Amino acid sequence: MTPTPTPAAASAEWLRLDSQICFSLHAASRAFNSVYRVALKELGLTYPQYLVMLVLWEEDDLPVKKLGERLRLDSGTLSPLLKRLEAAGLVRRERSARDERSVEVRLTEEGVTLRERALQVPRRIGRATGLDPREIHDLRDRLDQLTATLDAAALEETPGRQ
Repeated sequence: MTPTPTPAAASAEWLRLDSQICFSLHAASRAFNSVYRVALKELGLTYPQYLVMLVLWEEDDLPVKKLGERLRLDSGTLSPLLKRLEAAGLVRRERSARDERSVEVRLTEEGVTLRERALQVPRRIGRATGLDPREIHDLRDRLDQLTATLDAAALEETPGRQ
């Protein structure tokens, strides 16, 4: 028969690094980034640049603000990424003709062409995970649910939102 842990022992368990879901997610993210770094090297993209390109391959000609919302990045993080993609000839940034305060991002011909070469990336990542497509889909759904739950909890915890 296993003894029941004391309250102090149970509390100590909660503060162990290996008990933290945030650390498991962080470690998995770092491992993913390592695999992506290799897969993206031949495309000449970093992982954050790849995410920008993924959004633009889905929906080209987006305002920077909407791009940032999709990627969950603020303009201070997104602007340097876009500058580097523009310098690489993959995107163009232009002031909106409709609203001069807004900057729109468009793929160049080279950016559109890069999409074909990028098709190998998800396949390589899928193989690296060791998961079958159904498992990947299920994991992504669970992580999306977790993100939505945490976003809602963060809103509830925001001071002044009572």
